Amino acid sequence: MRALICRQWGNLDQLQLAEIEPPVPTPTQILIDVETAAVNYADAIMIAGNYQTKPPFPFAPGLEAAGTVVACGYKVSRFKRGDRVMALLNYGGMAEQAVAEQTDAWIVPPTMSFSDAGAFPIAYFSSEVALRWRARIESKETLIILGAAGGVGLAAVEIGKAFGARVIACASTREKLSIARKSGADEIINYKEEDLKARVMELTNDCGADVCFDPIGGELFDPALSSLGWGGRYVHVGFVGGVPKIPANRLLVKNRAALGSSLRYFRWYAPAKLQASVTSLLEWYAEGRLHPLVTHKLTLDRGVDAIQLLTERRAHGRILVFPRQLT
Repeated sequence: MRALICRQWGNLDQLQLAEIEPPVPTPTQILIDVETAAVNYADAIMIAGNYQTKPPFPFAPGLEAAGTVVACGYKVSRFKRGDRVMALLNYGGMAEQAVAEQTDAWIVPPTMSFSDAGAFPIAYFSSEVALRWRARIESKETLIILGAAGGVGLAAVEIGKAFGARVIACASTREKLSIARKSGADEIINYKEEDLKARVMELTNDCGADVCFDPIGGELFDPALSSLGWGGRYVHVGFVGGVPKIPANRLLVKNRAALGSSLRYFRWYAPAKLQASVTSLLEWYAEGRLHPLVTHKLTLDRGVDAIQLLTERRAHGRILVFPRQLT
């Protein structure tokens, strides 16, 4: 099979399209003919050797995929050959075939395209578990979303609206904010042109927001934390802008909380909660309330370009790689 292969830790340029032997599923795994694989920041981090896990060489990046089951381990009971699935992967999505644990895969609804399915798992699952289980978002609360035009940010906009929250989308350009507005944001803030805290306070009658959803970190952390009102919850889902230091005194003063949310740990420690989140997400999708935005579709031979589009912040929504054919 063809795969985008990493043979040593380093930059993206050393990735190569190669013919390798397909993976063999373990007793609890399924083998998937991959139709689409979405790109994530973690792919570049893994290739550089800085991710939490380090796959054995050679390996293909790709932490999520959608496709058709072609083989099942003998202990697999949830799936059969021919099932359309989307899956969370340890690695290997940017290849014609990939393996996934049966507990990390879900049936793709008949009305969902492989394009939507490929764009769905990490962005939507990460956002839903963060808002439901960590932030405990409630209807009519005010939710600030940083990086609101990225894949995870846009998913959070739609999910926040599904929970009944008032969503304030924050991004760095007017184009990005326009995309967030089309996804349902009630208010928008350009944090390159406006004072983030001052604008949030203006929009909340000086009460502050209830929840901040942050996949960025870095210099945005301080003004966003200051934008939270009494009892506000700050949820970190990523640090592409840098890892901030959390001042404990500012949590105490207004009874705020700073929380972390990582999808990988929900898979291991709270699978029942993750399953409840997936069930809700698929119901909202069926109701037409969720619309994955795919802005770039590239063939497998352009996998490096796909990752660079994301790491250089030249794309909005999700970027998909198609190992078999572009659809």
